[in-house]
Parts: sequence; structure tokens; C-alpha cells
Amino acid sequence: MKHQRQKNAALTKLAWFFRRNGYVRRQNRSRVKNEGFQSYKKGDEIRLVANSSDELTEIRHLLAQAGIKAGRPFRKSNQFRQPIYGREQIAFFLSAVAENKQRQPSPSAYPATRVR
Repeated sequence: MKHQRQKNAALTKLAWFFRRNGYVRRQNRSRVKNEGFQSYKKGDEIRLVANSSDELTEIRHLLAQAGIKAGRPFRKSNQFRQPIYGREQIAFFLSAVAENKQRQPSPSAYPATRVR
């Protein structure tokens, strides 16, 4: 029971990271068909974006708690990317994100604007 709560909490936080600036890369199936798998090896993946090495460490810890195998992280610009590979893992992650829909922020979360 405690393990399931930790897993759900980890998935909720991962869903937040994904919604903030994560993205999905899909395999170009027509290109695989035309070029063959030996030439075109890119597959489906999810990339979670971390703004710091501390955030990357947190994301990797959350993935382990959720039972998701993390790929090798890499740096891009001033951020880190944490990939998740494998169609089963991607399907599981995306369904968890869909189940953990983010609540709409209250109006006080938005900066005040002047009406002219």
C-alpha cells in the first residue's frame, strides 16, 4: 500500500515535469519502411526536460520509484534531457500522465494585468 502511494506520488510529479516542458518523439514509420531498420534506427521516446542537475537527479529518482527504466540523460543547451525508451514504457507513462490531469491554477497564480 505504501509502495503504491509512493509510485502514484512519483507519477504525479513526473506528469508535472512532462506538462511543463516534456515532449514525445515518434518514430517515422514510413521512413523505417522505406529505409529499413538497419539504416533508420530512431524509435519512439519521451524526453523530460530538467533545468538543472538537481532537477535531473529528482526526475531520475522519480522514474525509479515509478518503475520506469530511464535512458542515458544528455545535455542540450543549458538544460538536461532525460529520455524514456520503449513502446510499453511510453504507453504506461502517457496513460499515467492522462490519469494525473493537472488541476487548473487559481486566478491568483496568474500575474496581475492592467485593464485599459
